[in-house]
Amino acid sequence: MSQPVPPPGNPYSQGAPQQPAGENPYAQNPAGQNPYGQAPAGQNPFGAYPPAPAPAPRRNNVGLGILAAVVAALVTAGVYGAIMGGVEVEIGWAAVGVGFAVGFAAGKVGGGNPVLPVVSAILSLGAVYLGQLVGIAVFATKEYGFSFTELFFQHFGMLTDAWNETKEPMTFLFLALGPVAAFSGARKAGASD
Repeated sequence: MSQPVPPPGNPYSQGAPQQPAGENPYAQNPAGQNPYGQAPAGQNPFGAYPPAPAPAPRRNNVGLGILAAVVAALVTAGVYGAIMGGVEVEIGWAAVGVGFAVGFAAGKVGGGNPVLPVVSAILSLGAVYLGQLVGIAVFATKEYGFSFTELFFQHFGMLTDAWNETKEPMTFLFLALGPVAAFSGARKAGASD
């Protein structure tokens, strides 16, 4: 017994006319015509923006990474000192934040160069120390009525003497937390390329 062979085309169409090849069966306009006018060759006929270009690959720019770390160190030292002088207590999480911000800035801008975590750890150590000096200066201006700029820039030796007199084991712990956080932050930011 043989089965009938279906006619060419769509077997379910029941005799409906077939769409010619290359044309859209749902189109309102004849094939090849643009109701909005002809678009120049190579452009989108609907006026949408072309896709955004791919971002430029990040380079290992050690100089920019170090510059970003220096700027972050100076800014965070000021913030840390202002917080410490305002509340008149050293805060451990703030020292960690100083270190992480310095390391993160170095790694994000400079890339994954292995020098940046070490440099950012050294800079964050200086930033935490400088922040502690700023904190002492802020406290002294509130307590004794000195001008901050005069005390910080003209009597800096007096600030370091005050730091030496008030240091305790927690001071050194905070000095150590900053570089550890900076090293970690620089490695994580540099690896996230």
